[in-house]
Amino acid sequence: MPELLTLPLQAFTTGCALCLALLIDRYCGEPPVRLHPVVWMGYWLHWAGQRVLRITLPAGHTDFKSFWLAALYWCAGAALFSGAAWVLQAALTGLWFGLSVLLMALLLKPLLAWAMLHNEVQAVEAALAQSLDAGRERLSWLVSRDVSALSQAQVRESAIESLAENLNDSVVAPIFWFVLWGLPGVALYRFANTADAMWGYRGVYKGQNWEWAGKWAARADDVLNWLPARLTGWLLALCLGVPLHPLRLQAQRTPSPNSGWPMAAMALALNVRLGKPGVYTLNAEGHEPQAEHVARALVYASKMLLVLIPIALIALYFVASMGLGNT
Repeated sequence: MPELLTLPLQAFTTGCALCLALLIDRYCGEPPVRLHPVVWMGYWLHWAGQRVLRITLPAGHTDFKSFWLAALYWCAGAALFSGAAWVLQAALTGLWFGLSVLLMALLLKPLLAWAMLHNEVQAVEAALAQSLDAGRERLSWLVSRDVSALSQAQVRESAIESLAENLNDSVVAPIFWFVLWGLPGVALYRFANTADAMWGYRGVYKGQNWEWAGKWAARADDVLNWLPARLTGWLLALCLGVPLHPLRLQAQRTPSPNSGWPMAAMALALNVRLGKPGVYTLNAEGHEPQAEHVARALVYASKMLLVLIPIALIALYFVASMGLGNT
């Protein structure tokens, strides 16, 4: 087939796989734990993390040894999982179109998780309707912070923040890297994001000092999320009529260089106050979140996803046509 036809066909195959993966996510949910590649990444990171922590110095010490050992384990894991994804993607080349689309969709699906995120945020609100303690308990499934003293409004704040931040981490960024670099790209991103979630703590967390051991993982995640997080914020702003100037100002209030963008866009769209006590506050003049705001946040996130899909399909065509990436 002539090259001018082959490149768009590659993009069409990959685009169909992306749409099918989202449908599988919507109607089938997550695969079993034993088959989930993100769980496998977690196993690797737990195993490697325990070895790094054995040599980690107490808090307050400069610890280059644990930093570089963690970086080495991170690079090995990234090469392992992205390399496996590259082999699997290469194996799909030349297969019958329908089979290639199906297999690629099945490989992609576990690396993005919109339906699970949507359901977990809904579950927090349902638990909160029963009691504050139930809401706190369910929220602990979503966030790593201490939830024991959160008020009802703060539980909802945390749920909306988690929705906005993970809208990037679990949906937009995986799709971004899939469009750009195919399955190896999204596998690399999910490994980096999982490593940040498990290692990227500042100081001591649950009795373990990650100050230096987690720096590489945290910075790698920052780099890979830099553009996707801003795209998430911009797309939310575009869909929901949020001006870009106040979005930029609010996004800069968080310690993270990335998470503030989707969270600020959601706070401004809902006109609610979001924040972490003693750390940051977004849209300080906004209302305290109510149940209706959580429901609207889910609708807004779904609306943004509907806008994202055609943009991703168009981008796939241009990436393939320019010879970029692995699609």
